[in-house]
Amino acid sequence: MLELHAGDASATVSPSDGGRLARLSVGDTDILVPGSGSDHPMTWGSFPMAPYAGRVRGARFEFRGETIDLEPSLPPHAIHGTAFTTAWDVLDDGLDHAELSCRLSWPLGGTAHQHLQLTGEAIVCVLTVVAGDRAMPVVIGWHPWFHRPIRDHLEFGSMYERLADGLPSGRLTVPRRRPWDDCFIDPDGRLTLDLGDLTVSVSSDADHWVVYDEPAHAICVEPQSGPPDAFHIGGAHVLEPGEFLQRTMVIAWAR
Repeated sequence: MLELHAGDASATVSPSDGGRLARLSVGDTDILVPGSGSDHPMTWGSFPMAPYAGRVRGARFEFRGETIDLEPSLPPHAIHGTAFTTAWDVLDDGLDHAELSCRLSWPLGGTAHQHLQLTGEAIVCVLTVVAGDRAMPVVIGWHPWFHRPIRDHLEFGSMYERLADGLPSGRLTVPRRRPWDDCFIDPDGRLTLDLGDLTVSVSSDADHWVVYDEPAHAICVEPQSGPPDAFHIGGAHVLEPGEFLQRTMVIAWAR
């Protein structure tokens, strides 16, 4: 575990648990749902998603005339990539920062890199995926599990129509009523969570957002570079050998 500190904020990064942000606290207030390596890896902390985010229908897709088979991690689909279940290497760490990397364990190769910087007001997470000697489509992002807020401001201009099997159709529509397990675009103002002692905001240069608010104890606000199942419905970035895709997420707070 890597311990980061800045002002009255502290964070724990777990390289062995998918390079995730295992804990984020300000004073006595925990922002993220805690967990450990014995818990299901999809249910705690804040983990990076690469080389794909969300589900991939049937755990396979076609790319440049080749069928790419994935591990059906949520049968019959694949979900959230491979980085969040991979042990990451620590490249550098200090009092308030950490830098990690890992190889992407899927047929198209490539590597992922993270830089996390903690300040007294925010944590800045930068995720980069670099193609190896093969071209590859990618969607990257984060899956933070926030404690259930007293109230929130999560408003968007459009959402992806969700089919009966939980995957998006690719068609945009008007946001429906909660509960949500849906992908949105065009945030209306800041995305904020009222945790009582803290108001937490989530921002990113990613242009897609998945919100999962069905659990009673938590809410997930997930910035992504494309929609779930982008390898089928469109929206993935295609990297040629040696090219990279980089996105940033900022979790900030104020009393």
